[in-house]
Amino acid sequence: MTGSGHGLHEALALAARLPGVDLMLSAAGEEVLAIYGITLASLRERFRVFRDKTASSVPVGRLYTGVYHTVVIAPATSNTVAKCALGLSDTLPTNLHAQAGKLGIETLVFACDTEPVVVTRAPHDWVTLRPRRVELDHVERLRGLEFTRVVASPAELERALEHRLHTLELAWTTCSS
Repeated sequence: MTGSGHGLHEALALAARLPGVDLMLSAAGEEVLAIYGITLASLRERFRVFRDKTASSVPVGRLYTGVYHTVVIAPATSNTVAKCALGLSDTLPTNLHAQAGKLGIETLVFACDTEPVVVTRAPHDWVTLRPRRVELDHVERLRGLEFTRVVASPAELERALEHRLHTLELAWTTCSS
């Protein structure tokens, strides 16, 4: 998770339906969770949570153990999208993307700034955003990277996850919450 509130609740709801999810938070992602009233304690009730607290993104090493078959970055800020598109990896999510790509592990990225106009829920109201050409260009560049699939909405993320689960012969979990 990165520092975006766009689709945050929907992304967490999807994560709760997936089998064996670990949440890996950037420092900005951790800050945004608090802004939206989501506590680490509540996340730890459902997920194993890794925080971006090491310079070398130590949790990324788990990719090399064969534990993960898919990386999902959801929601992904324009900053994270740009870094991933340009091959920069200085946060936990961007390091995950880079190393997953090098290992041939599929990454699904729910990019927030994918349309000329984005209506999103801020902590206290709805806002209209107009991503700049530079943000839209980074999304297109990211779409061209190997082992990376960019989605533009929670519904599209759900379809991509459904396809991924089917490919891996896995199923959604049923949870009571």
